Amino acid sequence: MIAAQDLHTEFQFTQEAESQLSSDTDLEDPDGKNAKTGKGMAAKKGKKALGDKAKGGGAGRAPGVGRVNGHYQENGMENVTLFEVVKMGKSATQSVVDDWIEAYKQDRDHALLDLINFFIQCSGCKGAVSGEMFRHMQNSEIIRKMTEEFDEDSGDYPFTMSGPQWKKFRISFSDFIAVLVRQCQYSIIYDEYMMDTVISLLTGLSDSQVRAFRHTSTLAAMKLMTALVNVALNLSINMDNTQRQYEAERNKVVAKRANDRLEFLLQKRKELQENQDEIENMMNAIFKGVFVHRYRDAIAEIRAICIEEIGVWMKLYSDAFLNDSYLKYVGWTMHDKQGEVRLKCLSALQGLFYSRELGTRLELFTSRFKDRIVSMTLDKEYDVAVQAIKLLTLVLQCSDEILTAEDCESVYHLVYSAHRPIAVSAGEFLFKKLFSHRGPEEEGLPRRGRQSLNGSLIKTTVFFFLESELHEHGAYLVDSLWECGSELLKDWETMISLLLDEPMPGEEALTDRQETALVEIMLCAIRQACECHPPVGRGTGRRVLTAKEKKTQLDDRTRITEMFAVALPLLLSKYCVDIDKVTNLLQIPKYFDLDIYTTGRLEKHLDALLRQMWAVQDKHTDTEVLEACSTTYHSLCNEEFTIFNRVDIARSQLLDELVEKFDRLLEDFLQEGEEPDEDDAYQVLSTLKKISAFHNAHDLSKWDLFTSNYRLLNTGLQNGDMPEQIVIHAMQCTHYVILWHLAKVSDGSSLKGDMVTVRKQMRAFCLMCQRYLNGINNAVKEQAFTILCDLLLIFSHQIMSSGREQLEPLVYTPDSSLQAELLNFILDQVFIDQDDDNNSTDGQQDDEASKIEALHKRRNLLAAYCKLIIYNVVEINTGADIFKQYMRFYNDYGDIIKETLSKTRQINKVQCAKTLVLSLQMLFNEMLSELGFNVDRSTSAFCGIKELARRFSLTFGLDQMKNREAIAMLHKDGIEFAFKEPSPQGQESPPLNLAFLDVLSEFSSKLIRQDKRTVHVYLERFMTVQMALQREDCWLPLISYRNSLQVGGDDDTVSVISGISSRGSTRSKKSKPATANKRKLPEAEENSCSSTDAVWMNREQSVQTPVMMHSPHLTSTVLRDPKKMRPEDSYTAAFTMPAEQHPHQPVPLQQQQQQPQHHHQAALDYNTQVTWMLTQRQQAEARQQQERVSVHYAKMRNHMQQAIRRGSGLMEDDEEPIVEDVMMSSEDRLEDINEGMDFDTMDIDLPASKNRRERTELKPDYFDPSSIMDDSVLNVSMF
Repeated sequence: MIAAQDLHTEFQFTQEAESQLSSDTDLEDPDGKNAKTGKGMAAKKGKKALGDKAKGGGAGRAPGVGRVNGHYQENGMENVTLFEVVKMGKSATQSVVDDWIEAYKQDRDHALLDLINFFIQCSGCKGAVSGEMFRHMQNSEIIRKMTEEFDEDSGDYPFTMSGPQWKKFRISFSDFIAVLVRQCQYSIIYDEYMMDTVISLLTGLSDSQVRAFRHTSTLAAMKLMTALVNVALNLSINMDNTQRQYEAERNKVVAKRANDRLEFLLQKRKELQENQDEIENMMNAIFKGVFVHRYRDAIAEIRAICIEEIGVWMKLYSDAFLNDSYLKYVGWTMHDKQGEVRLKCLSALQGLFYSRELGTRLELFTSRFKDRIVSMTLDKEYDVAVQAIKLLTLVLQCSDEILTAEDCESVYHLVYSAHRPIAVSAGEFLFKKLFSHRGPEEEGLPRRGRQSLNGSLIKTTVFFFLESELHEHGAYLVDSLWECGSELLKDWETMISLLLDEPMPGEEALTDRQETALVEIMLCAIRQACECHPPVGRGTGRRVLTAKEKKTQLDDRTRITEMFAVALPLLLSKYCVDIDKVTNLLQIPKYFDLDIYTTGRLEKHLDALLRQMWAVQDKHTDTEVLEACSTTYHSLCNEEFTIFNRVDIARSQLLDELVEKFDRLLEDFLQEGEEPDEDDAYQVLSTLKKISAFHNAHDLSKWDLFTSNYRLLNTGLQNGDMPEQIVIHAMQCTHYVILWHLAKVSDGSSLKGDMVTVRKQMRAFCLMCQRYLNGINNAVKEQAFTILCDLLLIFSHQIMSSGREQLEPLVYTPDSSLQAELLNFILDQVFIDQDDDNNSTDGQQDDEASKIEALHKRRNLLAAYCKLIIYNVVEINTGADIFKQYMRFYNDYGDIIKETLSKTRQINKVQCAKTLVLSLQMLFNEMLSELGFNVDRSTSAFCGIKELARRFSLTFGLDQMKNREAIAMLHKDGIEFAFKEPSPQGQESPPLNLAFLDVLSEFSSKLIRQDKRTVHVYLERFMTVQMALQREDCWLPLISYRNSLQVGGDDDTVSVISGISSRGSTRSKKSKPATANKRKLPEAEENSCSSTDAVWMNREQSVQTPVMMHSPHLTSTVLRDPKKMRPEDSYTAAFTMPAEQHPHQPVPLQQQQQQPQHHHQAALDYNTQVTWMLTQRQQAEARQQQERVSVHYAKMRNHMQQAIRRGSGLMEDDEEPIVEDVMMSSEDRLEDINEGMDFDTMDIDLPASKNRRERTELKPDYFDPSSIMDDSVLNVSMF
């Protein structure tokens, strides 16, 4: 075979006259009867002269010359390339190929040039190969030239473009190559010119670094290889036929032997062998030149193409390709990182294992890669896992000995998967393994009944269900087996026989556990047949049934009713005392077609069923059984059917008896002066359980159950010795009474005074539950809490929605005491450590199951309370106690708290932000009470608070304008809290809560540039001169928080003290020009502060806090605008910068007079002393301050970068990934770190410096500053 390196390394162009080649159609039709007339390169390409510049691909042609239907045309025929013809897809591929073959016969160089440009254009390249390039340039030079012609603006090319047109093009492209080889297989591909040129071109393109070239050429080469495989297969078949003919002719007697025919067959076989050798050389060249390199390409699509096609080769020509030399590539690629490639491997193997003959030849491969295939059943890509299971099913069909028991067991448990395609595939594997093998002794068994083949298969199903101890979901097992084993699962006659009939002699009877499992499987099969949709948790929803499926559903429902109407009373009679069996059996009637009781004359069986149901409720006190019995009565009591009266009478008799019995027992139980014994309590409890269960599904309003239950609950409160179960069921029954009354009032079927009655009963019952909420029994408290949450939600303001305004008198709003008690219950019963939960396990052993059950109960309690917050039943700020537990109890309740936070923000963004900062303040106060007021910011408690603040900050997302007001209010509350408690040691020591500013700085990145200045000014109102001058470690939270708020530049409005005290003031050394257009606040806006939140910075009248001293009007600064004054200008005249460095305009005297009055109240001599003191301190600390600024900035920058780059955590998915801002070029500005997070205010198309400088012009100010500032601060520009 010819090796890949033996191929031509450059395009060949011979000067000899073109040899006359006959097309395949000429060979197949020598007489020309099927000659195609009127064909040619019609509107596809024109005749072009070599050396002319090709127009859009192909060789050039003379102007005005074209060809239609194989003839040249002139005057305006537009040149259309082969690529455009295939892309349009309007012509049949066969016709396009025939036209090209005709052109090749006339001028093979022109035709090959068209074909070469076809591949180039399919790669998305705008250039074309000219005749001159074809004649004189090598492959590498041509490819390099074409690489330069790519459209740099887009990385798309035809094989990556979306849309139906390009999808059709990909199919047409593959068809074109296949038809081209098929039509040329008898002559042209053996001319040692066309195929050598094409293969050499595709090999060179497949080695290109350009993805489009590599992708297109690999696909073309693989499709070309597939077409050659078909040719080789045909040649092999023809050689075998010729050999048989030759052998047959040679074996004839000499008299009948035709020597000329023998010679003809020998010559034909020789020609076929030569052709076979040439085809093998071509395939060898493609395989070694393209496949071997591209099956491990960096692009997954290219690797998938290679694996898909090699699977086709092995299936088509198994004699040549189905061996370990080729199979190893598929085996290796099963470890590919991309699911798309792994999927192609499995699909290729499935095509081989479909044939039992081919499957037997894969024993070595299967033994080598079996473990990998089995492990792929757990692949993270669901599609790959499904195909892996299907492949193992095919392997199982080929041989039972390949897969071990461990291999099969790894697939068995997947029938319980929540992903339905995986479960169905595993169910098919299970069915083939366990149920498809029939021995000779099973052939003569009956079709139905206990002794039938299905009987043993149903037993096998039960055994499998019981052996899978980790799973107890019968509905999932039935759904998995339904598509392949529905006939078995619908054999309810056999199931009934296994349950009712006595076992035959020598037959092993089912155990009690096996019978319970069989009843559950039977119920699940009935449900699947009647509902025709997967069980809960598997599948997206109900689909629309076809007409055939609907007919099958009706037929199955009829069979179920006819069969179980007779058998169900017998089953209930046999298993009357078994809780699990009875609970499942009582659910069967809800799938009945109740008309059949009348049409089928089955009334006597209905009476038998009602008698058995009465016996069941009389014997059982278990809640599940009683609720199942109540649901069955509700299903049978349907007024649309004629059996309603019969069932209603039986139900009324039962309820009358229960209520009468309850009243009688209650009177005896509550008699004064007598101590109730345990027997009386048990009788009351059992009767109350039955009434509660029936009241859940049936209206018992005609019996006055509220009075009886309220009396029972009141007595329990007074005496305190009422059994907890009686109290719990009495609460539940009273709850049902109120809900049934509400239903009547809502639909207008009640009497006039019923609304007043419902209102009184509801309020009295809520007070009763509130009193029980303060008890000592946890089970009773949980019941009272759950009912209170339900009632508060039902009778909230939303009861008036949907046009039910008449129910407004029923609205009940909990008072503050009830809200506090509900919250205290949550904090005491829900947010507890697992080890401390001694009450929720009810005395059971401390195993994993009981812990999970207790956690589930606590989650339900928390969800019930969070719904009150979400629906605005209780105050939003009560959620602070919930939100503060987010980090500590994330694993248990993180999803509930996060959803509550999200819904709360939708209700009120500002109030939600206030609640978040309140939760952080609570944690901070708890830390101070535990660790004292000397806060060590390196402790785990403080770091935990900061981490929680960071998570809260991430929940605000990247849209700063949407949450602008909420973030501002959050900072306002945080600042007030930080300065709320002054230090008892005087102003020399920081306030007790000052460290909270370090926590608050986590939210600084969410402030827009304008609001950072506003918050900074508000912060300064709480600061004194001594605070601004402090540099000790205890003041670092204030310094870091101020740095996080400072955005730098001359347009940043800061006071005199902030100019020298803030470490961020180093930015003034490289200050930028002031923004020309400042926002001017109108007087009406300045005086519009009316609400509490609107004047949150006006603190002079409410809380007396120290304020920053304003700069004295000295000689050097009196003519300067305070808003544009640089910090250096404020110190003293001796430290002013040269005039050329202060390009500020003088301020008119009128503007000076408009300054706030308190700017001029300070005595001039005092201001002079302060200025002198500041000057001296600045000179003494200049060098030390510079060093500390550098160290502190390095620490803060490192901390902020870690916060930005921190990996995904609990709430990180609420915000888009944050990347490092490449526009942060100033390393000496801490505030740039904060700016880097304001992505929504950044126009990334602008240069870095311009972007920072014109940030305020890019983002208009939509925020009303009057909502957070008072008149004294509105002088400061938000910009």
